[in-house]
Amino acid sequence: MKKSSSPKGILQTTAVLLLAGFAMSLITACNQAGGTKPAPNDTATVIGEYTADLTHAPFVPVARNYPKTEKVIVNIEVVEKVMKLSDGVTYTFWTFGGTVPGPFIRVQEGDEVELHLSNNPNNKMPHNIDLHAVNGPGGGAEATLTVPGHTSTFSFRVLNPGLYVYHCATAPVGMHIANGMYGLIQVEPRGGLPKVDKEFYLMQGEFYTKGKNGAPGLQPFDMDKAIKEQPEYVVFNGAVGAASGNNALRANVGDHIRLYVGNGGPNLASSFHVIGQIFDTVFQEGGSEANHNVATTLIPAGGAAIVEFTCKEPGTYSIVDHSIFRAFNQGALAQLVVAGNADKVVYSGKISDELYQPGGAVATQEPADPAAPDLPLAERFKQGQQLFEMNCSSCHQSTGMGMPGAIPPLAKSDFLMKRSDEGIGILLNGINNEPIIVNGNHFQGVMPKLSLSDDQIANILTYVRNSWGNKSLVVQEKQVKKARNQ
Repeated sequence: MKKSSSPKGILQTTAVLLLAGFAMSLITACNQAGGTKPAPNDTATVIGEYTADLTHAPFVPVARNYPKTEKVIVNIEVVEKVMKLSDGVTYTFWTFGGTVPGPFIRVQEGDEVELHLSNNPNNKMPHNIDLHAVNGPGGGAEATLTVPGHTSTFSFRVLNPGLYVYHCATAPVGMHIANGMYGLIQVEPRGGLPKVDKEFYLMQGEFYTKGKNGAPGLQPFDMDKAIKEQPEYVVFNGAVGAASGNNALRANVGDHIRLYVGNGGPNLASSFHVIGQIFDTVFQEGGSEANHNVATTLIPAGGAAIVEFTCKEPGTYSIVDHSIFRAFNQGALAQLVVAGNADKVVYSGKISDELYQPGGAVATQEPADPAAPDLPLAERFKQGQQLFEMNCSSCHQSTGMGMPGAIPPLAKSDFLMKRSDEGIGILLNGINNEPIIVNGNHFQGVMPKLSLSDDQIANILTYVRNSWGNKSLVVQEKQVKKARNQ
């Protein structure tokens, strides 16, 4: 088109340019006021490239805190494999990277991620990956559907900082997630999060097995239970005891701790709580806004949270889903062991244990009881079984197997059976956070003092010491009375 050189043409051209400039300024101002403000790094130039260091729970990769936008290569292999779900119980897990949860991915806001998903040739099923940190169809699921023996690749820009779940989204989606296909990706704000002393990775998930909780052997997936949302196991990091006992998280008094916590689901929300700790800071749902001084935080299925706290006292702290039967009956229990010096001002422990007389009643001398008769084993065993179910089975389980890494077993227990007092002292006095070894496994023994009569204690011990492979003489009431008086 021929340019106009007339004064009129020049004025018209100038007016058009001024109007266009004004319009662009107006659009920019509107966007900056909160309309469609672009992410700060969505057009940043990529400088450099590296392969991501992926870690498996409970470990977290070291933050790079690199000031420039980078290209990050992420390599993940899907592996279908049989692994331990609980003591004596195995399950065919479908995994990202050979573990449940899958590896922890750590990148920075604005980075370009190139993800390579490989489906092991020995697998039987197609798989893909849906990352909640992706802005795009299916979170990457459409781009990564991969049959066994193949690798799919796609790339995406991480535009929003936060902690996000990733999972398999191949049909049936719920089944793939229920078999263990989930993990976390942390998108750091540019420059990183404030430094802490220790970081850990925990992820809750449910398992729906044909057999009941504790049923031995290789357990298949039960679709009916999954649809009804009735799991047999609710666990952290893929198995009962995976983050407790010998596998417990470890820190020192004074450490500032950051937990990256995810909930793979597929169904249940988690009421996440660390017994005896208060979260200084909670990034609820893995977002950017912080809440403070929180004891329990809700994590939805497919969601995450970042929680921080400072260890002020030594001891063993239980990490639970506070839907509490999940913790003590289905496996949703982890542990943090904190070493260091106690501060009695912060926490005194028990100061005294005195006789309580309701209404100010004055204690009187009771007449001496007549000698209790010796009862046969069968009678004490029967009564002891009922008492055990009411007082002890919620922790030690009706099978006597306890909870791996958390509650010691009573079945074939060398710790119990070799005690010269038949175990009477344990029921009379409890165990106050003492390290104990049962059948070669280490436990941090914690058991409250139970309000039981001498006769009840004799009955329970007779039952326990003659069940689940244990064999012993009957425990009589007079033995308990003698121990109590001593």
